[in-house]
Amino acid sequence: MSILVTGSIAYDTIMVFPDRFRNHLLPDQLHILNVCFLTPQIRREYGGTAGNIAYNLKLLGEDPLVMATVGEDSEPYLGRFQALAIQTRLLRRIAGTFTAQAFITTDLDDNQITAFHPGAMDHSHENHIERGMAASLAIIAPAGKLGMLQHARECAQAAVPFMFDPGQGLPMFSAAQIAEFLRLADYVAVNDYEAKLLEEKTGRGLESIARDVKGLICTLGGKGSLILASGQRHEIPVVEAEQVIDPTGCGDAYRPGLLYGIAQGWDWPSAGRLRAVMGATKIARLGAQNHSATRKEVEARFRRAFGYSPWRG
Repeated sequence: MSILVTGSIAYDTIMVFPDRFRNHLLPDQLHILNVCFLTPQIRREYGGTAGNIAYNLKLLGEDPLVMATVGEDSEPYLGRFQALAIQTRLLRRIAGTFTAQAFITTDLDDNQITAFHPGAMDHSHENHIERGMAASLAIIAPAGKLGMLQHARECAQAAVPFMFDPGQGLPMFSAAQIAEFLRLADYVAVNDYEAKLLEEKTGRGLESIARDVKGLICTLGGKGSLILASGQRHEIPVVEAEQVIDPTGCGDAYRPGLLYGIAQGWDWPSAGRLRAVMGATKIARLGAQNHSATRKEVEARFRRAFGYSPWRG
């Protein structure tokens, strides 16, 4: 059985601002903001939530099912997935559209400003999750609003447990829609900012929300992560990276560690620690899909960091 990954396929144009945004933003002038950040460094990368998550699952030895919508410019991405032996049969090409495009500017403090063109992603609802897809677990990652709602409902109807990962799409959902996601989901994954927004939208604290799901995971950047499950609180430390190069795609490297651990039946601390290993592996490389490691290498790094291995055999 495979892990079903729904979300976006996107091209990321990444620019590096060799200064700090805060040095160029005047708090009392934000209502008339007109700022240009000079970015001498620029590169184009493969990205998107579904693409990044699938890439990291493949590193762990999984065979993910990727469901997303792409545009007429998707041939390079499809060719890359085929070369990596990542299935493309659930990728739907939408005529007359571009594949989603992210334009990301990063400063010296690793803060990011992103402009995003959804393109074909807004047609994600044209894909459907059905019984018989041979998926044992799914993740509903950021994509088109209608698609995310529909896929959550379809996962529930098909009895496929899923992780709700709203990401930067969280603001587009109403309180009632978020309540529906939480009612249908088995797991929820957010970062610290999204956690605050989730609390505001629901009027509930994280521990209260966690009682409605099997596990709620909140990443805390350099402070590690927090997992709330079955009334227990698991604080997961970071794994020291070889070097800190680029935070782009770290969230999408974290999620596969959790998904893999859940699919393998691991305890929550072990799943969270794998998440930390994957994040440390990614942050040492530019882009969201340029890091590499075999499953054995990931296991060795896990053992060095935590003194044991959760893998059997």
